[in-house]
Amino acid sequence: MLCLLVFLHCQSKEQPKSYSDATLLHHQQKEVVAFVYHRFGDDKYPSTNISLDLFEKHLAYLKSHDFKVMTFGEAYAYLNDPEIPYTKKAACITIDDGYKSFVSNGLPLLQKYGFKASIFINSESVGGGTYMDWQELKQIHEQGIEIGNHSHSHAYFLNTPSAQRIDFFKQDVQKCQEEINQHLGFYPDVFVYPYGEFDLEMKKAVAEMGFKAAAAQNSGIMHQCDNFAMPRYPMAGPYTKMDGFIEKANMKALRVKCDNSPSFVLQGANPPTISIAVDSCGADLSRISCFTDGACDIKVEGNKISMIAKKKLDKRRTLYTLTAPAKKGNAWYWYSHLWIRPEIPE
Repeated sequence: MLCLLVFLHCQSKEQPKSYSDATLLHHQQKEVVAFVYHRFGDDKYPSTNISLDLFEKHLAYLKSHDFKVMTFGEAYAYLNDPEIPYTKKAACITIDDGYKSFVSNGLPLLQKYGFKASIFINSESVGGGTYMDWQELKQIHEQGIEIGNHSHSHAYFLNTPSAQRIDFFKQDVQKCQEEINQHLGFYPDVFVYPYGEFDLEMKKAVAEMGFKAAAAQNSGIMHQCDNFAMPRYPMAGPYTKMDGFIEKANMKALRVKCDNSPSFVLQGANPPTISIAVDSCGADLSRISCFTDGACDIKVEGNKISMIAKKKLDKRRTLYTLTAPAKKGNAWYWYSHLWIRPEIPE
């Protein structure tokens, strides 16, 4: 019952009393593992590419292990609507930027396995260089691929001075909305932050602009609570190996209390300390581990966890990651927090 009460604390809207405890408990258990891809079978760009052989192996694994594969919008609905039945294994395939290699190489494999996906486009790039054009985007949308907003310019918005940042961000995102509506006939309701970078004001703006959910690029498992910073596992370059994919596909969410997750933008002390409280009843916090670029220290007091790197963060983006085994069985739990230092060039 403790886990059920925690779930009710996480919800922004009170659940109708007609739902049974069993229904709510199943709903609380819902999780979706999300993967983000960019290019498919394009060896010219190895850091954002996945080979077709490995991509097909990813899909084959999901198929043979009975994962229900959803679009990002469907994953949002599944996680937030108790009336959508619980499924033990759920995955979401997302593709950022809208490169042509998706049409020629990625889409045929998705269709072979009968899977859906979501693609997030930056409208300024549509039709240029290695990017899909509007006709190709129209065709894939008609074939069941969800299309979302990835901003117009795909800018490093955190590089803009804070006084001008939010206006620039909102205008740029709205420009993408208008371009998609003009060419495809609809306004997307899902969003992805370019480079996974945002501050709290930008996240608030995405909600106010009418989007129902947004994805970041910190790794982890999608679950209830924060619909505007959904985590995804990167699948490009060295991260595409099959053993790593299988490990992540079977990971569970180390759930941070909804009102407890700090901002992504590093302000103040460096290295920063992350202090969180977790709701994951099944995780063995006595065996929790921390990972970052280098060594880290971790302190656990009940369900409260603090973590700090042993050296200053010297990159633009640095992940703090926590993992813990299950109290029973072979499952593992995962949480990561992205620290961003906007003053450091990419």
